[in-house]
Amino acid sequence: MPEMRTVAEDDDGIRLDRWFRRHYPGLTHARLEKLLRKGEIRLDGKRAKAADRILAGQAMRLPPQIVHAKVEERPKPAPVRTSRRLEDAILYMDKHLIVLNKPSGLATQGGSGLKEHVDGMLDQLSFEKTSRPKLVHRLDRDTSGVLLVARTAQAAAGLSRALVSRDASKVYWALVKGVPKQKHGIVKAALAKEGVRGKDERMTVSQDEEAKFALTEYAVMGQAGQEYAWVAARPVTGRTHQIRVHLASLGTPIMGDFKYGGADVKGKGAIADKLHLHARSIDIARPDGGRLQVIAPLPPHMAKSWDLLGFDADDKRDPFPAKKKRT
Repeated sequence: MPEMRTVAEDDDGIRLDRWFRRHYPGLTHARLEKLLRKGEIRLDGKRAKAADRILAGQAMRLPPQIVHAKVEERPKPAPVRTSRRLEDAILYMDKHLIVLNKPSGLATQGGSGLKEHVDGMLDQLSFEKTSRPKLVHRLDRDTSGVLLVARTAQAAAGLSRALVSRDASKVYWALVKGVPKQKHGIVKAALAKEGVRGKDERMTVSQDEEAKFALTEYAVMGQAGQEYAWVAARPVTGRTHQIRVHLASLGTPIMGDFKYGGADVKGKGAIADKLHLHARSIDIARPDGGRLQVIAPLPPHMAKSWDLLGFDADDKRDPFPAKKKRT
């Protein structure tokens, strides 16, 4: 006998073939197409195609070939063993998304030699949902701050569209060595990769045809003499290491950024030898309408530096009040 399934909210908006890959990984695409052509899989009683978008609440008819074959649903991945509690980093959560204050030193995704990373720990954030949360964007391993995680496929698609269409404004705080000559400016410099992939790989300002256009707006929020400056940066594009390279190109590299600042950015006294770059805030279109605005407190090493230099870690000023378009 056929079996009826109701499309869950977590699957709202995804393609039909993706639904089967998610819930019945043992069903090949060729077999799925054959069942669809014969009309044996139906949505709300109607024929369906692999590319059709399904909606929460729709009734899906599964044919006996699938039911009797006892194709098992994909089990949830085993949680990654870790000493960290990702729940402790939650700044905001609703039924669509989670905003984390990612700790400095924790990678966003896995890589060579990495045992702990946010992507491998997302099972901790499933809570009542049956689907696994999804990363929407990423931050460098040593950059702390606002990180978006979608709780549904629909939310992931909506947030990704907002980022691609630049319907979002991300502001970073950095402590740099020296003070930019202009208190407010725009760095427009294309970036290209150089060096061997891995530790030696880095980005550099380049005029090569293959270099990617990159633009960062910045504003000096405060300074300690001519030795240090507190800089807010708003990346208009989203290139790898963009803010780090652009600020270094001004002659003011970020403290603790030895890849782009060399020995000049080594901490002194109470200023730690750790990257002083923090994703402070985000203003982005919500997948369900309206806007999401979140601010992330500074990590401990940056809060200590702010206190030492007399900067206000709770400063709520908008460093870019003249911006006409969110990017």
